[in-house]
Amino acid sequence: MKIGIHLALWMNTWNDDILPYASKASEIGYDGVELSLLGDVNTNAQKVGNEIRSMGLEITCATGLAPETDIAALDETPRKAGIRTMKEAIATTSQLGADQLAGVIYAAWGVTDWENRKERLKWSADSLFEISKTAEQYEVHLGLEAINRYESDLLNTAEQALELTRQIDSPWFGVHLDSYHMNIEEKDPASAILACGSLLKHYHVVDNDRGVPGTGKIDFPSQAEALRKIDYEGWITCEMFVQACLPVSPDLNIWRPIESDPDTAAVSALNNIKRLFNG
Repeated sequence: MKIGIHLALWMNTWNDDILPYASKASEIGYDGVELSLLGDVNTNAQKVGNEIRSMGLEITCATGLAPETDIAALDETPRKAGIRTMKEAIATTSQLGADQLAGVIYAAWGVTDWENRKERLKWSADSLFEISKTAEQYEVHLGLEAINRYESDLLNTAEQALELTRQIDSPWFGVHLDSYHMNIEEKDPASAILACGSLLKHYHVVDNDRGVPGTGKIDFPSQAEALRKIDYEGWITCEMFVQACLPVSPDLNIWRPIESDPDTAAVSALNNIKRLFNG
């Protein structure tokens, strides 16, 4: 089991210098860090990747699409822009020395259009199939994240993410599950993990308030057991958002401090993940 932490825990803006945060993660004892590609990391990816790996850390990446880069849009213009954006993101992931990119990579984050949902899913599948050629070129695995109903109307459950994954029919695609989103959308998160089986590419762990896992109401032992049953060997990445009233806060709907400070949260999270998932 490899345990990572998303550096957004410490970020004030998506353009922060992430190297000091990576250094903190290394000192605390994480195996790797997850980098958002929404900021400036794209401009000097190889250098950033080399510096992070010199700290003894591995890297995974995450990103999301905007309305102007929506690969599921009915309009061709944002679809083409989104395909270009995703191909660039895959190249950046490779330049960072990573082989995994996950997140809301199948449509625009925060956009809903339920009346055209079926057509949008078709465009998403078509776009992702084209993108899969670039994934194969760079040998980067992509995870489609099932997120809650307030952030997307396309993929809210593991079942929906699996359906789209199977439509794409590429070995470079799989499902990305997150304990926070599953807590909202899945009747039984452990069963959702079991349903994904070998198609589970990535797993985010955080408690029901997006704070330290193991301090809220989510049943992590059942999820840990499900991961063992499917022989999951991927990352367990802690994606906490705990700081309020920052430039990134509106993106994440964090309006009050969730934990006392990010450093303490990072230490507590690692200890709890080891306890909860090493059983």
